[in-house]
Amino acid sequence: MDSTGTESGTGTGAEKDKSTVALTKAARASAPTPAPTPAEAPDIQSHDTFVIKKTLSLTAGEYVVSVARPDGSEGEPVAYAREKRLSLRGQVTVYTDASRKSVLAAFKGRDHEVGYMYDVRDASGQSFGSFYEDAGASFLRRTWQVRQPGTMKLTCRERSRVVAFVRFIWEFVPYLEYVPFIWPYRFKYTESGKPLMTVAKKLGLRTRYVLEIRTPDIDRRLAIAHTLALDVLDVD
Repeated sequence: MDSTGTESGTGTGAEKDKSTVALTKAARASAPTPAPTPAEAPDIQSHDTFVIKKTLSLTAGEYVVSVARPDGSEGEPVAYAREKRLSLRGQVTVYTDASRKSVLAAFKGRDHEVGYMYDVRDASGQSFGSFYEDAGASFLRRTWQVRQPGTMKLTCRERSRVVAFVRFIWEFVPYLEYVPFIWPYRFKYTESGKPLMTVAKKLGLRTRYVLEIRTPDIDRRLAIAHTLALDVLDVD
């Protein structure tokens, strides 16, 4: 060691480096944590065919919406829905994932001159469509009016008069109301007579629907919401 103070100078520099590192860590610790990026909704608008499968739980009816593969089987899940039990007007929330943290759409009935009107809303509460049952036309064949503001007005009607009549009678036979109607049936959606969409309930004890859309103009969220309504609002 010499008398020039080299060692003490080196020690002072190391202490400054340690102080700088400590200050940097403290600054990072005190900095606000970046907000998490919200989960993006799946790209459902680019798909035309969906499979909607229902499962039952003790607390609610639950649904999984999947993109249909070319063979008609279930592909990638794109939405999850849950029915609020004991809701007389029907209330369903559709989520983007199984964790149910991000809302894709929701609907709930409200009093209206036509009976119950169901507004379909996004996560912010903004309405982007609505539907109601046409009571006058639904005596033997269930008929709905589906509205997408500024674009189209669809009439949804059960396709087969025979199957519709059997389902109508089924509801009034004692104890059969507790037995699922397993026979397949189909709803057709038209605008000015032009078919634009169909919903088919498949044969089987498990509740399973296939939704087919024939025009890019229909909001897929609205189409999925009304398919769910056909089941939730006690059509079978």
